Amino acid sequence: MLMGKVHRATVTDANLNYEGSLTLDPDLMEAAGMLPYEQVQVLDVDNGSRLTTYLIKGERSSGQVVINGAAARLVAPGDKVIIVAYGEMEDEEARSHTPKVVLVDGANRPITSPSHGAGPSAARFTAYD
Repeated sequence: MLMGKVHRATVTDANLNYEGSLTLDPDLMEAAGMLPYEQVQVLDVDNGSRLTTYLIKGERSSGQVVINGAAARLVAPGDKVIIVAYGEMEDEEARSHTPKVVLVDGANRPITSPSHGAGPSAARFTAYD
């Protein structure tokens, strides 16, 4: 099941010589319910690349989305990406589960809007490009 997603974040840097991973602003991690060292998929909206890596904590409130290691050959600064985390749960829990979806503005800041929730009174992060 989808647990959390950061939707259409802009990659701020790529570091080929780092050992690997995705450096992410902790504000985004927390909003999406993601943890440091959690496995995530990175989906590049601009070129269609898909890769699996893990998260490391970047600088808070920086908007950092940094692709590290070999993945830097697949994703470039300026690319729009979707970062997703999945988890397993029992059938009963899955039927009522709502993932945390974080849409961001041009500076990778989460923005809230009560009009885009999963239910009539649910607030969800959203943004406008």
